[in-house]
Amino acid sequence: MAVMGIRWLAQLEDTLAPYPMAYPALVLAALVLVAWLANFITKRILLAGLHRVIERFSGPERDTRQSLRVIARLANIVPSVVLAAGLSIVPELPPGLVAGLKALCHAWTVLTIALAMSHALDAFNDFYERRADARNKPIKGYLQVAKIVVFVVAGLSIVAVLVGVELLHLITGLGAATAVFMLIFQDTILSLVASVQISGDGRVRIGDWIEMPSQNADGDVIDIALHTVTVQNWDKTVTTIPTKKLVTESFKNWRGMQEAGGRRIKRSIYLDQHSVRFVDAQGLQRLSQFALLDDYLAGKQQELQRWNAQVAQAHPEPVNARRLTNLGTFRAYVELYLRRNAEIHQDMTLLVRQMAPTPQGLPLEIYCFTASTAWAKYEATQSDVFDHLLAILPEFGLNVFQESSDAMLMRARELREK
Repeated sequence: MAVMGIRWLAQLEDTLAPYPMAYPALVLAALVLVAWLANFITKRILLAGLHRVIERFSGPERDTRQSLRVIARLANIVPSVVLAAGLSIVPELPPGLVAGLKALCHAWTVLTIALAMSHALDAFNDFYERRADARNKPIKGYLQVAKIVVFVVAGLSIVAVLVGVELLHLITGLGAATAVFMLIFQDTILSLVASVQISGDGRVRIGDWIEMPSQNADGDVIDIALHTVTVQNWDKTVTTIPTKKLVTESFKNWRGMQEAGGRRIKRSIYLDQHSVRFVDAQGLQRLSQFALLDDYLAGKQQELQRWNAQVAQAHPEPVNARRLTNLGTFRAYVELYLRRNAEIHQDMTLLVRQMAPTPQGLPLEIYCFTASTAWAKYEATQSDVFDHLLAILPEFGLNVFQESSDAMLMRARELREK
């Protein structure tokens, strides 16, 4: 069979002899076709089969994407190896061209191996982070240093292959100029390291909303370059931040809020402490008209009746009895109101809590998250909530405190009218 193939190639070469470079071009095209077939078989058949085998033995709960990325990267070596091995059999190609194409194939192989090692380090970091003590002993920083070393060595190897010198000789020649290069390109090197770190851990991406008061930046990231990160502020001005600042200084990235799907409301209503009182029978009748408070009032009255029945046996005086307060009832109403509000994210933290009193009044803090992270929708939802709460306060006999308030005068007027 091999003899027949050789004879057929010889006949083909004789047939194409009148056409210069036709036979070499045909052989080169066949070589490229073989490399493509090798890549197709590796990717679509072998890699797909290996994917199914790994998923079967790993189980559905294990994430095998990182491992498959390593294998997929290594699979890219196959066509370059085929081309490098087959270039020697292509007739009439200039030796210089053959050497240059082989160097490119070898450089591609080195780059592919470096990328595969980078994915392998990522897979190792994912595996390590599943450990219980990974939070206290992270190794991501060390792995990023290892990535830098891998890519530096790969870059030097590629340069050595393309230039045609030994890697050791190239490193020796660069050693003497390293100090000079570091002095001249100090900012570039720092920016390069920062860019690698930023892209590696994904701390900043284009489209992120970041806030960095030290650089007067508060807006969306619109560009990430080697030396600068450009931020378009909300007032439409543009701020450029040195890339290294995002590594050496602190900043706030709002991407987590956007990905979580809820934006926090944390605001207090300052109440006049003089308006806090027990709920009498007339007040209880008025509060019973609130549909939201039906279950709360029923449950609270049963609880107070049981408590007061036990206390009354030893201390029948009314001062020892527990009673509803307008502030406690209002706090329960606010929580129930937020629980029924479709614009509030019900799967996130929701609190209505009383804070320590201040000279400006008694703070009642509302802590919750809106169902939409869009700025306009968030502000509209927050405003609607506090519009309603401020308007409904008088129904509970409560007053808002403010420094220029005339609440004391109104209170005195009410007492005179009574």
